[in-house]
Amino acid sequence: CNLQPKDAAKMPESAWKLLFYTLSWSYGIYLLFFTDYPFFYDPPSVFYDWKKGMDVPTDIAIAYLLQCSFYGHSIYATAYMDTWRKDSVVMLLHHVVTLTLIAFSYAFRLCWGKLRWVSRLSRDPRGPLNPPCSLCPGRFWFRLYWFPLKVLYATCYSSLQLVPNIPFYFFFNALLLVLTLMNVYWFLYIVLFVAKVLMGQMQEVNDVREYDVEDSKKT
Repeated sequence: CNLQPKDAAKMPESAWKLLFYTLSWSYGIYLLFFTDYPFFYDPPSVFYDWKKGMDVPTDIAIAYLLQCSFYGHSIYATAYMDTWRKDSVVMLLHHVVTLTLIAFSYAFRLCWGKLRWVSRLSRDPRGPLNPPCSLCPGRFWFRLYWFPLKVLYATCYSSLQLVPNIPFYFFFNALLLVLTLMNVYWFLYIVLFVAKVLMGQMQEVNDVREYDVEDSKKT
């Protein structure tokens, strides 16, 4: 393959993310559509019959382990291994917030982590193949429509209706709202990408999150 040096340097990162997201999406599809869990069609169901110290099913525990391992690694990889981009600080914060949500959910046997698989399904699987592929209408549909409709509605409203004194309500919902703001932030890159294409400012498909090498040399 006649890859440019900058593209060759990103190959290990992209290949690893492609592998993980493929496995993660496949396992998420299995949990949401091929088991008895009604999380996707009825997100508030994660709060049905909730009680402190409740057991975590093995398949859900595997999901927690898989996600925690990935985001724990991603914090290190974003900071020290991956190509540094304009949104790397936000990406690093995203991994920290997500890992906190999952780890605390499991530690306190709360239900927030189960909804993470609904939000995982709302992640566009094409992003790891090529960064501009993630800048597509599907990202808006999944992250800015499904995520608030299914996840935030269940955690902000349904949780209080079903478990009035549920612990850490404000803590977990604040973190989920932070993730929502990040989704809006990344959607702005979609707008920027489309605007550059329509105005003829982009001759080839590039990741708009990357720094302009020529401009950086001038400065």
